[in-house]
Amino acid sequence: MTTVDSTLAVRVIPCLDVAAGRVVKGVNFLDLRDAGDPVELARTYYEQGADEITFLDVTATVDERSTTYDVVRATAEQVFIPLTVGGGVRSTDDVARLQAAGADKIGINSAAIARPALIGEIADRFGAQAVVLSLDVKRSSATASGFVVTTHGGRTETTLDALVWAREAVERGAGELLVNSIDADGTRQGFDLELVRLMRAASSVPVVASGGAGAVEHFAPAIEAGADAVLAASVFHTGQLTVDDVKRELASSGILVRRPQEHS
Repeated sequence: MTTVDSTLAVRVIPCLDVAAGRVVKGVNFLDLRDAGDPVELARTYYEQGADEITFLDVTATVDERSTTYDVVRATAEQVFIPLTVGGGVRSTDDVARLQAAGADKIGINSAAIARPALIGEIADRFGAQAVVLSLDVKRSSATASGFVVTTHGGRTETTLDALVWAREAVERGAGELLVNSIDADGTRQGFDLELVRLMRAASSVPVVASGGAGAVEHFAPAIEAGADAVLAASVFHTGQLTVDDVKRELASSGILVRRPQEHS
C-alpha cells in the first residue's frame, strides 16, 4: 500500500453543491435550500485561499441530464485553482466537454457504479489525475466494512461495500477518492473519522474527507485520521468559517497548509 507523503500541503476545498444553477445545502442530502450564486461563492473562496473548488451538480443524475456547462465555464473564469466538477458524467465525451468548459478534474459516481469500465476509459484518455471517484457512503450492517455506497445523490443504496468499491476504482484508474459521509452530511457534528481511517487504509491515492464539518476544530482530526484534503460546504456558505480560519487552525495543529500568497 502506498503511503501518503506527509511533506505535502493539506488541501482545503470548499464544495459547491449546485441545483438549477444555484448553490444548495441540506442535511443528509435532503431538504435542499438555496445558499447563493456558485460563481460569486467560488470567487470568494478563491480569494480566501482555497486550494481547489469542487462543483457538484447534485440533481444532474437524478434528473438524467448533463452538468450545467455554462455555470462551470463562468466559475472557471473566476478562479485560478483546480476545479473538480461532477454530476451527470456518463462518458469520456462528457469529460471532454467539461474540461473544455474549464474543469481540471472530473467527479464520477453513479455512472461508474453502473458501468465500472468508465473509470478506466476516462483515465486512459485524460490521465488518472483527472478522475475523482465520488463516494456517497452510508453506515450499513449489510456490508463487511459497515459502510455501503449510494447513488443518485444519496437517494439509492447499492449492495456495494464502500471499501471494496474504493479499492476496485483505484485499480481501474481513479486518481483520487472524494469520500462523503451521508450520515454526517450537513449535521455539523464533525467528519466520520472511522470512515476516513478505513478509506485511508484501503486507498493508494489521495483521500478527500467530506461531510459533517461544523467547527474549526473538526478539520485537523480528519487529517490525522488519514485524509489528504478536507472538504466543506455549509460552514463556508453561511460565513461561519472562512477558508483561512480553517488553514490557521490546521497550521496551529502542526499540519502543513498553503497560505493565500502561495497560490500566486
